[in-house]
Amino acid sequence: MVRLMGRSGERSPRRPGGPHARHRQDADRSRRGGDARRPASALRSALSGRSVAGQVFVMNVVIVLLLVVAAAVALVLQVRHDSTVEARNRSVSVAETFANSPGILQALRSPDPTAVLQPRAEAVRRATDVDFVVVTNDEGVRYTHPKPDRIGKKFVGNIAPALAGRTVTEEIEGTIGPLVQAIAPVEDPDGRVVGLVSAGITTENVGGVADRQLPLVLSAAAVGLALATGGTALVSRRLLRQTHGLGPHEMTRMYEHHDAVLHSVREGVLIVGGEGRLLLANDEARRLLALPPDAEGRHVGALGLPSDLAELLASGQAATDEVHLVKNRLLAINQRPTDVRGGPAGSVATLRDSTELRALSGRAETARERLDILYAAGVGIGTSLDVTRTAEELGELAVPRFADYVSVDLFDTVLAGGQPGGVTPLRRTALSGITEEVPLYPVGRQIRYVDSSPQGRTLRTGRAVLEPRLDEAPGWQAQDFERSAQVVEYGVHSLITVPLRAGTLVLGVVSFWRSVKPEPFDEDELALGEELVARAAVSIDNARRYTREHSMAVTLQRSLLPRRLPEQNALDVAYRYLPAQAGVGGDWFDVLPLPGARVALVVGDVVGHGLHAAATMGRLRTAVHNFTALDLPPDELLGLLDELVGRIDQDEAADDSSAPVTGATCLYAIYDPVAGSCVIARAGHPPPALIRPDGTVEFPEVPAGPPLGLGGLPFETTELRLAEGSRLVLYTDGLVEDRVHDIDVGLEELRRALDAAGETPEETCRTVLDARLPDRPGDDIALLVARTRVLGPDQVAEWDVPNDPAAVAEIRSQVTRRLAEWGLDELAFTTELILSELVTNAIRYGGETVHVRVVRDRSLICEVFDSSSTSPHLRYAAMTDEGGRGLFLVAQLAERWGTRYTPAGKVIWAEQPVP
Repeated sequence: MVRLMGRSGERSPRRPGGPHARHRQDADRSRRGGDARRPASALRSALSGRSVAGQVFVMNVVIVLLLVVAAAVALVLQVRHDSTVEARNRSVSVAETFANSPGILQALRSPDPTAVLQPRAEAVRRATDVDFVVVTNDEGVRYTHPKPDRIGKKFVGNIAPALAGRTVTEEIEGTIGPLVQAIAPVEDPDGRVVGLVSAGITTENVGGVADRQLPLVLSAAAVGLALATGGTALVSRRLLRQTHGLGPHEMTRMYEHHDAVLHSVREGVLIVGGEGRLLLANDEARRLLALPPDAEGRHVGALGLPSDLAELLASGQAATDEVHLVKNRLLAINQRPTDVRGGPAGSVATLRDSTELRALSGRAETARERLDILYAAGVGIGTSLDVTRTAEELGELAVPRFADYVSVDLFDTVLAGGQPGGVTPLRRTALSGITEEVPLYPVGRQIRYVDSSPQGRTLRTGRAVLEPRLDEAPGWQAQDFERSAQVVEYGVHSLITVPLRAGTLVLGVVSFWRSVKPEPFDEDELALGEELVARAAVSIDNARRYTREHSMAVTLQRSLLPRRLPEQNALDVAYRYLPAQAGVGGDWFDVLPLPGARVALVVGDVVGHGLHAAATMGRLRTAVHNFTALDLPPDELLGLLDELVGRIDQDEAADDSSAPVTGATCLYAIYDPVAGSCVIARAGHPPPALIRPDGTVEFPEVPAGPPLGLGGLPFETTELRLAEGSRLVLYTDGLVEDRVHDIDVGLEELRRALDAAGETPEETCRTVLDARLPDRPGDDIALLVARTRVLGPDQVAEWDVPNDPAAVAEIRSQVTRRLAEWGLDELAFTTELILSELVTNAIRYGGETVHVRVVRDRSLICEVFDSSSTSPHLRYAAMTDEGGRGLFLVAQLAERWGTRYTPAGKVIWAEQPVP
């Protein structure tokens, strides 16, 4: 801080006779010494009154004398003024520096600010030659003062501006006399004024400074007069030295030499005046701008220059390497104003022909753009594993950066995932362009290129072909004379064809067409097209391989799903199955007829995608078929499936190359059209939806149960009573779950879709998928809709049989009468034999309760219910056996027969085909 005060206090007006004057004196002495060799007569001639130099000498002496006297008077006044200004500046500098010095805020907030600040203030006062440094609080009470008895008293002066945050100077009558003082605020980090610092100098000291400087001012004036007089005496001699003693002839020759140099440089030079008139133009500028002979003196706007260049030259603004097109030349213009350092108004401009440099720069820019295209191809082509989309990405990338139109033709087998063959036709897979009206083959068109066409040659040789001018290429026109003429007439004039190669395989051909840019394709662009297509070919081949693997997995999966639904009368069924875009999964469904006109509905899901999930799904579906043959209740069937999945996991875990089943769910339902009931059990599967005949949608409460494979936990069933016309909706989680929404949201959206569904199962499937199917399904979707039917009394006959063998005859009679009513008299004999055997066995071995039911459906079904859980066995009776031939007889007469168990016992049934 002391150093800053000292540096501030050293400011003083520049005085004559200072270092600058001494420098001029030394320079003059040097010049005089250097010119001592010249004759003394030259100096006398220069100073004679008759000469121009003598008259200049007398006039200059008088003027210098008057100027020195005026300057001396002005300097005296200026010294006094500058002393006061210096006092003010020094006071402000000291006050502001002390106010912003480190630690002053802490000192003001200390218990005894005076003890901390008084020594520092006195040290600053002595170091900066001010009369006082006073620190006060925000109320003007002094903490420091040169006279300690004034500490604690009110500060003398106007402190309001300082309290507002501004530094103020003033001349007042202070406690130590008239003075000039500055008051600076001390602010805390929040900008609040917490104190004031004042520094000042008394008027007595200010005046003393001015009086002390007066002799120095007068001395400087005397020295200035002497130097000016001496300098004037040397005017003529200086003129002689500056012209090197040259006469008029020599001066003319020097001008001509300079003019020759100006016009021989290889850069154009223009000097324009402040009013925009051309003052000078060298020969190169005239050549580059094709200026007329009388160009000098005319306004630049009237010289026939391009408007942008004329505007720049007339403006006089600074310009650096601005490029302007003039007469097929690219000129780099540099312009600078001439009045920057007090020179005349105007500007000087230089012109340089940069046409060749720009051409080189253009080729470098073209190379950079081509590298950008190749980089974009690396990151922009192959974003999906779809062959068609990858081909479209190639076209979108190349248009319009490389070509105006791009067509991609692939072999049909490539689109299907197979390997291309030479006899396989090509198909226009993608077409991108700056317009859509171009008369090229449209997308989807099957094409066979003739051998003379560029595409045909490319496919035959596996090499790229360049046709710079299509209107002169008869081989290309031979492909399709009419369409070729339309293409040329449209403006397409150049073509590059590049084979899509993946190793030794040629997958197709890419054609790059140019119409807007007048220049034809060249060899460099041919190489770029080959590199671009080579990068795209890798992605297309990857997509082809994926398509092949995906098609194989889809084929496997569809082979494991039901090809057609079985014939039955209990349910009107419609279904949809949609595989995921990312790969096949493990969703499946089935409709399985059961004895007694019943139907089983099953929907399941194996977690994951790929061949493993599809194969696991096939194993589970086969197991369901086998377990259904046992006619088990839903909960028992799910229990067997659970054990099966557990065994599969154990087998897969023992094989390191196989993956275990990560999860599987299943819903199994059995619908009985006679009773109008449906028994449902599920293992971790989404609940079914039920649409009542009145259109009401609900999700019945069915215990979820654990997913298959966990083991050890039982499954529970729920029995629903379904009116005729009810629709049961079974589905997999791909319909109601995704990564964005929770399953509850999906179920609510499914409910709204079912509310708007039509009457038939087909309409229901279509409405649900229209509302819920995403654009690119991430998971398989299986949907099964079954509308119920009920077999009425006209199709069902039931009798309770007393526990008496004599009752068998009555049952035969009643069955015969009912068959006659149904028009099935020809089945009466075999039906009597079957029922006689089954009822007799039930009375003899089945317990006390026996019930008979005959159902007319697609077949005639005879069912005998009893309360025993013992199942009869079919055997071959020996010649000496008295019994054992009854079931053998039933098996021979019936198309199918079997046993199923109920909570109250068992049912033995037999089916006969209806004629």
